[in-house]
Parts: sequence; structure tokens; C-alpha cells
Amino acid sequence: MTDTPTPDDGLLPSAPGTTPDPVQRGERHGMFGATAGADTSGYGGLVSPILFPGAAVRPYGGGFDELADAIEATSAAGAITRTVIDRGEMTIFVRREDLPAVMQALRDEPSLRFELCLSVSGVNYPTDAGAELHVVYHLMSITHGCRRLRVEVTVPDSDPRVPSVVSTYPAADWHERETWDMFGIIFDGHPALTRILMPDDWPGHPQRKDYPLGGIPVEFKGGSVPPPDQRRSYN
Repeated sequence: MTDTPTPDDGLLPSAPGTTPDPVQRGERHGMFGATAGADTSGYGGLVSPILFPGAAVRPYGGGFDELADAIEATSAAGAITRTVIDRGEMTIFVRREDLPAVMQALRDEPSLRFELCLSVSGVNYPTDAGAELHVVYHLMSITHGCRRLRVEVTVPDSDPRVPSVVSTYPAADWHERETWDMFGIIFDGHPALTRILMPDDWPGHPQRKDYPLGGIPVEFKGGSVPPPDQRRSYN
């Protein structure tokens, strides 16, 4: 019995060699994500690598080659910077300046027809230098049998701006507002980019990794418990 996925599991592409070795982007210390036991002290006794799937190489298999061909045929040269096939799913990384044109082609081209943008979300990878903030779009094509595609755009923490896709996918309106609210990513061209979960005067963006956990000290007889963000450090 093994936990390693195989093509028969449906988690990896069927064609050999299309899932290169994962890329290590950092390490996680402490009890979270470690598999060699439980570090109940939480002081970093266990270390677990942070692995990203590597860029796929052709042939992808599983019908992904036809989809990739259609995307490349309707995109500007260099617009698609990387393609990842992992766990039976396809992700394309798009240059942010090309995002509006790529998204419109994904919606309108007959060979693609991704009519639905199911979600827009943010991710913060502080160790991903120059691409600390990621915006992730999940698309679905009803025309082509509920086919799914993930689109990802990366931006540096120093310039967290991405073109809005609301003009192409109106349902992305509130999703972009939530991503701005939680991660501080600015969606240029959004019709009303305001907070949607936090109060308008809330400081910072709560789902960023550098956001303090907050809390207040709790005093007991003979001792006190400091706020969570002052107790110990996790990464």
C-alpha cells in the first residue's frame, strides 16, 4: 500500500514524464504539515518541505494537449508563461498584462467556451520572491462537458495590481472585492473596489501571511498568557 499517486489514480496525467519533480519553495517548521509525527511543542522540531508542482512538458495526455493548443492559438506570444498538470487538473500561468485578452478568448472562442468564472481567490507566498501574491481563477465550460481550467496570475508584493475581469465575467465582481479585502490585491478597472467583509476603516488585509494574529493578554493569578502572535513563530 502506498500514498504515492499513480496515473491509474486519476491524480497524475496518463502520459509518462508529464509531471516533473516538484519544486521546493521553502520549509514549514513545527507541527503543521509535518508527516513524521506530531510536534506538540510547536517549537519547530519537525520540518516539512513546501512543494509546488513543476511545469508540465508535452505530451500532457488526458485531453490537455488539445486544450493547450486551443489556448495558445488564441493568446499572444508569451502570454502563457507556464502550464502545470497536477492531480488531473490543468493550470495556466498568465502574464498579468495579457490577462484581459486571455480571459475574453477563454470565454468567447468556440473551441474553449469557458462560460463560467466560478471563483477568484488570492494566495500569499512570502518566500516566492517577485511573485509573493497569486490570483487564482477557476473556470468551467458548460459547452464542453463541464471542463474545468485554473488560471493563475502572480504579482510582486511591491506592485500588487491585476487587471479586473469583471467586464468579461460579471460574477467576478464580489470575488475580486473579497480578494482585495483579504489580500490587498488591487484590481484595476473594477467598478467599485471596496471592502466586502471587513469594515471600511479596517487596517491591513487579514489573510496575508504577515498579518498579526492579534488578541489581548489574558492575566491569571501568578501569570499571564500573551496574544497568539506574540507566543511563538510559525512559518
